[in-house]
Amino acid sequence: MSATLQQLRLAGRHSALLKELRRAFARSERTREGCLAIESVRIVEEAVRSGLRFRAVFFAESAESTARRLLPQLGSHVETLLVPDRLFADVVATESPQGVAALVHLKDLSLEDALRAPEPLMLLAAGIQDPGNLGTMIRSAEAFGAGGVLLGEKTVSPFNPKVVRAASGSLFRLPVIPVALAETVGTLRGRSLRVVAASSHKGTRLDQARLEGPLALVVGNEATGIPRDVLKLADELLMIPHTPRVESLNAAVAASIVLYEAARQRRSGDGGP
Repeated sequence: MSATLQQLRLAGRHSALLKELRRAFARSERTREGCLAIESVRIVEEAVRSGLRFRAVFFAESAESTARRLLPQLGSHVETLLVPDRLFADVVATESPQGVAALVHLKDLSLEDALRAPEPLMLLAAGIQDPGNLGTMIRSAEAFGAGGVLLGEKTVSPFNPKVVRAASGSLFRLPVIPVALAETVGTLRGRSLRVVAASSHKGTRLDQARLEGPLALVVGNEATGIPRDVLKLADELLMIPHTPRVESLNAAVAASIVLYEAARQRRSGDGGP
């Protein structure tokens, strides 16, 4: 059975669930119960499609049409709350909210889940600070067949609302795991993954690189790049050729291009150009 409009319960300012939602958005972290705060019709629908378990769904009073669209997708056991418009806008993260938000339980995925494929492809984010970049990297990682995204020190929280929106549902399905980066690179090499690091100005040209087989791609901070201790552990530097008029590529763009090329080589089985 699905929830109905009649099951919506009015939530006041002092509702415990509403306070939980506010804190999760404000702190860019999961709640004590392990829930993630999400908002927008598309992201809530992605959570449904990904099989996540909902703790609660919140609708602004003016969003009746949105509620009619989404309620049939929710189980009747999901708590659904109606929130006054001004209070809803004060709680959520966006300036122009669509009138729906939720608390969802993320799946607990591990490094072992990420390495399950016979020839795993991993993306490592080394200090990525821009939430839009990280969200796009997570989305591209899923799109091009990576098994997971590992987040090194000083990387923005994957639970930042802007990361969640930019990841467009991929965060719900892909292992995204904070790690000690240098230690994890060593672990991956010990598991027979070749580690390649994206570089702006030096290294093997991407169109000459071999990216088949177990592989870990490291992409560095937008301003400072990849930490030296991690670079020393890399098996190879990769350079994406581009016009010299452009100083460097956006971190998410660079990651996406290399992931695409790795996926292309794996599909074709030719081991490179």
